[in-house]
Amino acid sequence: MKEQDKLKVGILFGGKSGEHEVSFCSASSIIKAMNREKYEVIPIGITKSGCWLSPEESCIALETGKIEGNDMIAWKSRPDENQLIILSRENNKTKYSFPDKLDVIFPVLHGPYGEDGTVQGLLELMDIPYVGSGVAASSVAMNKDLMKKIFQQADLPQANWMTIKRNRWNKDRKKILDEIKNQLKFPLFVKPTNLGSSVGISKVQQNQGLEHAINVAASYDRKVIIEEGVENVIEVECSVLGNDEPEVSMVGEIQPGGEYYDYDSKYMDKNTRLIIPARIPGNIVEEVQKISKLAYLAIDAAGLSRVDFFVQKRIDYYKVYLNEINTIPGFTRSSVYPKLWQKTGIDFSELIDRLIQLALERFRDKMSNKTDYPSRLLKK
Repeated sequence: MKEQDKLKVGILFGGKSGEHEVSFCSASSIIKAMNREKYEVIPIGITKSGCWLSPEESCIALETGKIEGNDMIAWKSRPDENQLIILSRENNKTKYSFPDKLDVIFPVLHGPYGEDGTVQGLLELMDIPYVGSGVAASSVAMNKDLMKKIFQQADLPQANWMTIKRNRWNKDRKKILDEIKNQLKFPLFVKPTNLGSSVGISKVQQNQGLEHAINVAASYDRKVIIEEGVENVIEVECSVLGNDEPEVSMVGEIQPGGEYYDYDSKYMDKNTRLIIPARIPGNIVEEVQKISKLAYLAIDAAGLSRVDFFVQKRIDYYKVYLNEINTIPGFTRSSVYPKLWQKTGIDFSELIDRLIQLALERFRDKMSNKTDYPSRLLKK
């Protein structure tokens, strides 16, 4: 393939969230696996303060693990296309211009300002195709409160929960603690509404630890989810791939090294295991796969997602609880999402190819929309 025929693929990584470091690992794995005969790979790093780096600076950041910069991005419209540029904060002049047109962007930004619809909105305005869900689905999946309400509307099985806001918590702690104790049963999981990778999550067994757990979660976000813990559970996950007609992978079982699948278990504890296939009955596997697809369609996800579940094991039956959906799951070779597809028959490089093609397919569909309407007023 000629150089000019290669797809120009921007890999967005880093970002303004508590999952900044996790993003580095995913981006590095994707870049290494991409076929250079098909793609011109353009890494684009974003600092924790929201500054954008040139591809050259981004490569250095990936090599060193340090991402520093003080520049901002902007875009300028031409009659036939939009161009992404990096401006210097010092003099507002162009520091770097990306290729005339990036063919597609692969956002590998976990958490707020990357997985929550903000970057997706920028790319929509610029008419640049991108991998993954659109603005609405990304926002809903990141906001656990809205996500749970949509799943509830779709009649999908979930554990009992309630949501509190930081402003009210700071004003009336005693009343809120009483409400929680009256409405929910211990043990409880306390989570920030808008973070992933189990950042800021605590498991609370009794009253004494509840206030501290809410303080921790509220330090990360203005809304906090308090959810009943399901006892005697097997944690399982299913990967979804596609746009309007998604496919589902085999179901994997998470065996956490710690008490539950927290941040340390996901990224640091070598005793955490992924078991594929999950050790649950075949009819329960089918139920998990069915709910995965329904959850994906309920939020109008696109491209990829990983759907997480608790399967409660009773003496004579199993019960499935939908936990959450992640629209930009971890994407290293050892991450759950690609490993489940590998076991299902799609290897890492092919998975990247499929996701890029799905992004282009979705973009073509978007561009078929009309953007004007013959107003009656103009006919007068």
